[in-house]
Amino acid sequence: MQDMPSLPGRRIVLGITGGIAAYKTPELVRLLHARGALVRVVLSHSARQFVTAGALAAVGAQVVDDRGPGMVHIELARWADAILIAPATAHLLSRLAAGAADDLLTTACLATEAPLCVAPAMNRVMWRHAATRANCALLAERAVVFIGPAEGPQACGEDGPGRMTEPCEIVAALERLWAAHGSLQGVRAVVTAGATYEALDPARGFTNRSTGKMGYALAAALADQGASVTLVSGPTALAPPPGVRIMAVTSAAQMRDAVMACREEMDVFVGAAAVADYRPQTVLARKLKKTADALTITFVRNPDILAEVAALTPPPFTVGFAAETGDLESQARAKRARKGIDLMVANPIDEEGVGFAHDDNRVLLIDKDRTVAWAAAPKTEVARALVREIIKRLPRTAPP
Repeated sequence: MQDMPSLPGRRIVLGITGGIAAYKTPELVRLLHARGALVRVVLSHSARQFVTAGALAAVGAQVVDDRGPGMVHIELARWADAILIAPATAHLLSRLAAGAADDLLTTACLATEAPLCVAPAMNRVMWRHAATRANCALLAERAVVFIGPAEGPQACGEDGPGRMTEPCEIVAALERLWAAHGSLQGVRAVVTAGATYEALDPARGFTNRSTGKMGYALAAALADQGASVTLVSGPTALAPPPGVRIMAVTSAAQMRDAVMACREEMDVFVGAAAVADYRPQTVLARKLKKTADALTITFVRNPDILAEVAALTPPPFTVGFAAETGDLESQARAKRARKGIDLMVANPIDEEGVGFAHDDNRVLLIDKDRTVAWAAAPKTEVARALVREIIKRLPRTAPP
């Protein structure tokens, strides 16, 4: 399994302004370069306090300034497929809103017809200030794309909205700029992710170790290819992927109801959630007290969401996951046949470093004819490779 560049030949002008988050920009350039993008960087004077031209050049960027011959700002504006400003300070946003053209970056922004994206970064109070809100509203009316900001600890020691979105998420947002031309444009996908939680009483319940990372990565990868994605998620600690509709649920029954509510608008279904097979027959209204030395609980079966979706008329293209111990292939192949789905993705949960609670996964891809083994890789890469396999198998799409 080898991931294909997702931004091949895309020409991106990266404007870096003087926020402390500028220290993250070499990683941003590295990721863009790894995706096949061509990157030219414009550094503001204050940005040079946080990142050097040499550090950016070392990871694949061409650093430009206005000291060259000719009309550099026009050449840069025409060259760009997109202009990205990260970090975008409150001062920069105010200058863009005013239409300022007093340096190379703002002049190029005013002269370009390419999409303009900004990744704001500032103190939480500055982000919430009425002036910043008004500037952002005006820029949004002009079709400026906002990437973030995120919430969390800030360099000033405070906590709240205003952190620059992480480089990997900025790259994903740029990929979505061109998703309208993706192979899954017009395709409606539903993805389930995470664990379900089956209550026993107000204090206790039964769940599993799934973090939801695989399902969230799949939702993002489908959206990156232009699909309209609904993510039905059990409880997780993950941020929803940008551009994806999320339906938060807790139990298997709630997940089943949410999925079936989408059945009329579902061309692809990916069941990546670790859905509980059983639930307590009785949910107690009061906390169960510790009285006896032994406890017997009666469980009943939960609905089989994957099989129910595969039985719809007409059925969507259906992908399931089999998290197994022991003989991975035979168990997953039998599960695929039993549920009547198009594609089964089997992954071990008894191997060190992959599967539940890990960032990597090792999978077998199983259809009715064959099994293909993929080496362990980050779940984001597995997700993109799996989406390419879905594209190959959908009759209305062609391989990218």
